[in-house]
Amino acid sequence: MSALGGPAQTGGVQPPTTMGLALSIVLIIVALALAFFLVQTAGLIALVGIIVGGVLIAFGVHFVPVGGAPAAMGQAPGIATGVAMLAAGAGLAGLFGGAWAAPFGFAVALAGGAVGGGLLMAITCTMVNVIYVFGMGIPAASGKVAKDPITGDTFPEYKSQGTEGHGLPFISWVGGVIGGALGGLGGTLIYLELLDIYQTQLPVILNATVEQIASVAISLAGIFAVGMFLMNAVLAAYNITGTIEGPHDPKFKRFPRAVIAAATASAVAGIFAIALLELVGVF
Repeated sequence: MSALGGPAQTGGVQPPTTMGLALSIVLIIVALALAFFLVQTAGLIALVGIIVGGVLIAFGVHFVPVGGAPAAMGQAPGIATGVAMLAAGAGLAGLFGGAWAAPFGFAVALAGGAVGGGLLMAITCTMVNVIYVFGMGIPAASGKVAKDPITGDTFPEYKSQGTEGHGLPFISWVGGVIGGALGGLGGTLIYLELLDIYQTQLPVILNATVEQIASVAISLAGIFAVGMFLMNAVLAAYNITGTIEGPHDPKFKRFPRAVIAAATASAVAGIFAIALLELVGVF
């Protein structure tokens, strides 16, 4: 039993409860109905995009190799920081890239977001291994699998006793890039959906031109996109509970719970972001 009276956490798969799943579905349906009621089809499409973006973020976080404090001491594989912090760094880099590319079109902006997040993680993972190998003098060795599923490199003979492994195996590097790309893609999608609906609705509500409200629309979309990204990253971090090596880690199988939680949280947060338009109209 945990300190909160619930069942003890394990490293295995923990499927969502039937009641929790039912409640999530109800909340998502209610949020979609409200979005349609408030802004008709445009609101419904925007909220669907926000939910998909949140799901991509939560799913992507599970790919990112996080070692926390043990990794800093060479006692666990991964990057020596927390799940939410690392995911936020990768995803926000992608979000900024996608926001910069927004004027070039929807597809280019999404690609820019994915490339930005993936590139940041590729650089981070590479430099982490440089520090591990040349700074700390330790090889990359997983504590979860006997050999790298991509390269076939074996780990037991390199893993130090008393540790869960160390360094950043190639599968973890690949997972980091995939996670960063998914996070950047999801964050950018949320930003673009909100930007589109703000640029469409605010000129009508405020009786202004698109150019006059551009700075307001961009600022609001950016604030909500960053907030929703951090929200979904933290949800995924709670689901992971500690460290994770990447897609080969048994904890990766927990992602369905995070996906459901992210979809629900994104639907609720998204409806508030859309309902803001009604408040603007009132005042």
